[in-house]
Amino acid sequence: MAVPGTPALTDERWGRLAPHLPPQKPRTGRPAHDHRRLLGGLLWVMRAGAAWREAPAEFGPWQTLYGRYTLWQGDGTWARILGVLLADAPQATATS
Repeated sequence: MAVPGTPALTDERWGRLAPHLPPQKPRTGRPAHDHRRLLGGLLWVMRAGAAWREAPAEFGPWQTLYGRYTLWQGDGTWARILGVLLADAPQATATS
């Protein structure tokens, strides 16, 4: 499913999104895959309307992308990400 207008992950946008993400390195276990790289992949999938399996390898394994999306969807992180992205979206002007 394509989400028209999904923005790319610029340095400026990343700076606003990073504080809303969980810690990169959990207290226990292995370190998580790089949040910025995976978030770029999530936004690519949304922008392209592609299947998870079609995500370019530069964003990491598609299984990791999908897993991170479902994790963030379930714990509310994705809603915070969308809040920041929607705040960036140009507001449509009403015409009379």
